[in-house]
Amino acid sequence: MATFLYRLGRLAFRRRWRVALLWVAVLAAVGFGAVQAPAAPDEGSSMPGIESQKAFDLMEQRFPGAKADGASARIVFVAPDGQKITAAGNRAVIEKAVGEAADGTQVAGAVGPFQAKAVSKDASTAYATVTYKVKADDLTDASKKTLEDAIGQARDAGLTVEVGGSALATQPAAGGAAEGIGIAIAAVVLLVTFGSLAAAGLPLLTAIVGVGISMASILALGSALGLSMTTGTLATMLGLACGIDYAVFVVSRYREERAKGHAPQEAAGLAAGTAGSAVVFAGLTVVIALAGLSVVGIPMLTKMGLAAAGAVGVAVVIALTLVPALLGFWPNAVLSRSARKRGRAEVAGQNNGGSRWARFVLRRPVPVLLASVAGLGALAVPVMDLQLGMPGDEVKPTSTTERRAYDALAHGFGAGFNGPLSIVVDAKGAENPKAAVKTIEQKIGATEGVVSVSPARFNPAGDTAVFSAVPATGPSDKKTKDIVHTIRDERPATESATGASFEVTGTTAVNIDVAQKVQDALIPYLIVVVGLAILLLLVVFRSVLVPIKAAFGFLLSVLAALGAVVAVFQWGWGAGLLGVEQTGPIMSLMPSFLVGIVFGLAMDYEVFLVSRMREAYVHGDRPGQAVVSGFRYSARVVVAAALIMMAVFSGFVGAGESMIKMIGFGLATAVLFDAFVVRMALVPAVLALLGKAAWWMPRWLDRLLPRVDVEGEALSRRSSTAPAPVDTTELESAHV
Repeated sequence: MATFLYRLGRLAFRRRWRVALLWVAVLAAVGFGAVQAPAAPDEGSSMPGIESQKAFDLMEQRFPGAKADGASARIVFVAPDGQKITAAGNRAVIEKAVGEAADGTQVAGAVGPFQAKAVSKDASTAYATVTYKVKADDLTDASKKTLEDAIGQARDAGLTVEVGGSALATQPAAGGAAEGIGIAIAAVVLLVTFGSLAAAGLPLLTAIVGVGISMASILALGSALGLSMTTGTLATMLGLACGIDYAVFVVSRYREERAKGHAPQEAAGLAAGTAGSAVVFAGLTVVIALAGLSVVGIPMLTKMGLAAAGAVGVAVVIALTLVPALLGFWPNAVLSRSARKRGRAEVAGQNNGGSRWARFVLRRPVPVLLASVAGLGALAVPVMDLQLGMPGDEVKPTSTTERRAYDALAHGFGAGFNGPLSIVVDAKGAENPKAAVKTIEQKIGATEGVVSVSPARFNPAGDTAVFSAVPATGPSDKKTKDIVHTIRDERPATESATGASFEVTGTTAVNIDVAQKVQDALIPYLIVVVGLAILLLLVVFRSVLVPIKAAFGFLLSVLAALGAVVAVFQWGWGAGLLGVEQTGPIMSLMPSFLVGIVFGLAMDYEVFLVSRMREAYVHGDRPGQAVVSGFRYSARVVVAAALIMMAVFSGFVGAGESMIKMIGFGLATAVLFDAFVVRMALVPAVLALLGKAAWWMPRWLDRLLPRVDVEGEALSRRSSTAPAPVDTTELESAHV
C-alpha cells in the first residue's frame, strides 16, 4: 500500500492541474445535481420492531385518509391575571380562533377546549388541538399562515397564546455563529502549529471542498435514497473535522520529508506513502464505526451513519490526491517562514515537547497509568445513573413558543398533559367492540398514575378505537415509564376478558420504546464495531496487545465522556454555562453516537501516533526509544488535530437546541479525554510496561494476516538516500 500511495502522491503532485480541475468538476457536477434534484420525500422517523410503531401502522391502516404521524398543533390559551378563560369575551375569542385555524385546506380536524372539556380546574388555561392530513414537513406556507393568523388575532384580543406540537415547531439548527468561531479557532491552531498561512489554510480549504461535495451529493441523491439535510448534519460535522485532520497529517509529513532534504515532489510522494497509509486505515476505522450504526436498527440513524461514512471516505480521497496536488502549486509556502529563508525545513530535534513528555511517562509508567485510569473511571461514575429518553419541548429555550406552551399546560393541567399516551384498540375480534373498548378504557383509567382518559374515537368500520390516557407525571419522568410498563404488563388479562387487543403509543411511548431498543442494541453494536476495528488494527500494527489496549482506552474515554454528559445535561452540573435551561434524560441515540463517532476518531489518533512508533521499531529502535520517536514526530500534530476536532465540535454547543448542544459537548469532551489522557498518557505508559511484548504476534497469525506496509518499509531505501538540500531557486521553479 505504501508504494501505491507513494506513486499516487507523486502523480497528483506532478499532474496537479488535472487533479485540481477534476475535483472542481466533481464539485460543480454534484452541486448542479443538488440544485436540480427534487426535494427528498419525508419518510418520517419510522422505528420498526417497537410496539408504538406497530400501533401507528394500525392507525394508518384502520383510519383511511388519516396520518398517524400527521402534523398537529396544540394551541394553549391563558387568560389575563384575574380573569377566567370561560368568561364570555374570552370564550368568543377562543372559538373564533379555533374556527379560523380549522379553515386550512390541509386541516383534518380542530377541536376547541369547550367541546373537548380541555379547561383547567381554575379556568385559567385551556387548549385546542388542530390535526393535519400531512406531516409537518409537507405543510404549505398557506396552512402555516392560517394557523399563525388565528393565533395572532387571539393574542391581539388580550389572551396569552402559545402553540406546541409539530406544525410550527422550529427545526434544530447546527451551531451557526458559534460553529464559525470553532472553525476560526481551528485556523488559529493550524497557524500556530505550522507557522505558515498556507499550511494553515490548505487543510481548511480541502476540508471545505470535501464537505461541499458530500453535502451536495446528499442533496442530489436525497430523493432516491431518502436523505435530507438533517441526515447530513453528522456528515458535515465529521467531514469537516476529519477532512482537516487528515490533511494536517499529510502536510505535516510533507514538511518532515522536506526537512530531510527531499525535493518537493519526492516529499509529497513519501508523505502520501507513509502518512497517507495511516490516513487510509484511520478513515477505515471511522467508516466501520459509522456504518456499524446500522446494527442499532433505526433507519434514521442508519442513514446518518452511512452519509457521514461517505463524507469521511471523501475526506480520505481528498487527503491522498488534492492535498499533494495543492502542495505542487505551493511547495514552499507550506513551510515556516524561517524554513523558506533557509531553503529547507528544520529537522525535528531530539528534544521537543513530545519527546520530553514521552521520556517523562517512560520514567513513571505506573503512576501515569493509574492516574489516567482512576481519573477517567471517576468521570465515568455518573453513567450508572444514565436515563435515556428523548428530550422534548421542556428542554427548549424559554424564548420559544413551544417551551412556553409546555410550561402553561404543565401549570394548568399537570405535567402529564404534555405526554399523553395514545391507546389503539383493535376490537375486530370482539363480539361487542364498543363494550370491549369501554372495558379497556375503564381498566387503563384505573391504573395507578393515570389521572384521566379521553372518550374513545372509532374508525368508520367501528372495529378500531383510539383514546388518550394522561399520566400524572411528565413525559421524561421515570414514573411515566413505569406506568407504560404497568399498562402493558396487565394487557394479557384485559385482552382475554374482552377479546380485543390494544397497544400503547404516542410520543412518550415512542421515546420509551426507542430508548429500550437502543439500549438492547448497544452491546451487539460494541461487539461488531470493536471486533472489526481490532482485526483492522491487527493488520496495521502486527501486534495482538496494541489493538486490545486501543479498544480498552477507547472504552474508558467514551464512558468518561458519557459520564460528563450525564453530569451536565441530566444532573445539571454547570448546565447554565452551556445555556442549558432545563435538565432531563439523555437523548436515546447519544450512547450510539458517542460509541460510533468517538471510536472512529479515537482510532484516528491511535493509528497516527502508534504507527510512527511501529515505524521506528521496525527500523531498529528499541521499544522505549520507539515510543519517544513516535511522540517526537507525531505528538504535536496529534495535539493540534485534537484541538481542531474540539473546536469544530464545540461550535455545535452554541446551537439553540439542547440535543445538538449535547452531541457537540459529548464529542468535544470525548476527544479531550481520548487524545490528551488516553493517547498521550495511557498509551505510552502501557507500551513502556509491555516493552517488546507490545509488538508480539504469533507466527501463525502473522502468516494469515495480509501485509499492507503502513510503516513504509518499502520506501525506507528512498528515505535513506535523500538528495542534497535544494536551494530556493530550484524550489521556486518546482511549480512553474
